[in-house]
Amino acid sequence: MSQSDVSDAPIILDGAVEPASVEVSVAGGEAIAYTCRDPYKDSENEDTLAILPYGPGAAVLVVADGAGGLPAGKRASMTAVNTLAESLQVAMDNTMLLRTAILNGIEAANNAVLGLANGSATTMTVITLEGRLVRSYQVGDSEAIVIGQRGVVKLQTTAHSPTGFAVEAGFLDERAALHHKDRHLVSNFIGSSDMRIDVGAAVDLDLRDTILLASDGLMDNVHVDEMIELVRKGPLADAVQNVVGLANQRMQNVKDGQPSKPDDLSLILFRKPESSKNQ
Repeated sequence: MSQSDVSDAPIILDGAVEPASVEVSVAGGEAIAYTCRDPYKDSENEDTLAILPYGPGAAVLVVADGAGGLPAGKRASMTAVNTLAESLQVAMDNTMLLRTAILNGIEAANNAVLGLANGSATTMTVITLEGRLVRSYQVGDSEAIVIGQRGVVKLQTTAHSPTGFAVEAGFLDERAALHHKDRHLVSNFIGSSDMRIDVGAAVDLDLRDTILLASDGLMDNVHVDEMIELVRKGPLADAVQNVVGLANQRMQNVKDGQPSKPDDLSLILFRKPESSKNQ
């Protein structure tokens, strides 16, 4: 795990070939980002992560997963994240409200990927932190969850996919969805003329709540209840190691009744410790 004490500079993590990680203090809490490529492929990791401070006490967490079935997935995810980061820097310099800045930034990212004119696309899931307020912005099937220390789910995005919408509507169980034949289908991308942004309601982040953002390399190999149990308490570094270890084990060992879908894997964990109670 690489360590960074810089909390006011943007961090963009790609892990194109080798696993990459960073731990940073930001927005009154601690964040760890980790990414690694599919254990079975020789091509580059198509995921890109970002931790983007937005002035005192605020930050933006981003997971983008380049579409593997389309060309230049890595270029799409990197272009989208870099464009969002650049847009947010301009917005911060102009003291723009963060919600407006995110919506403008995602639109700019979509236009930038469309401008590549190579048919590439990417998912993008964004979490904003402003003091205790947390909000999600969703495009595609990378996901975000806010988990209380006792395991209560306070926020969970819906994957933009046939199975994601079926789970949300109550037609499909979360565990059954991981084994569904249409699990790989995604219905919304950055890099699409009809891209849409799902904006979640703001929720309050209590001390020791954990935020998890992840690409489908994690979400398709670890059940949500398992993730909750592995990340809701204890050191963040241990949580990353445990949940990544389980996902990698599932990818490499097919076992009846358990999911197994090799893919690039990326995640960000964030938590505010007890010492930040006055922030």
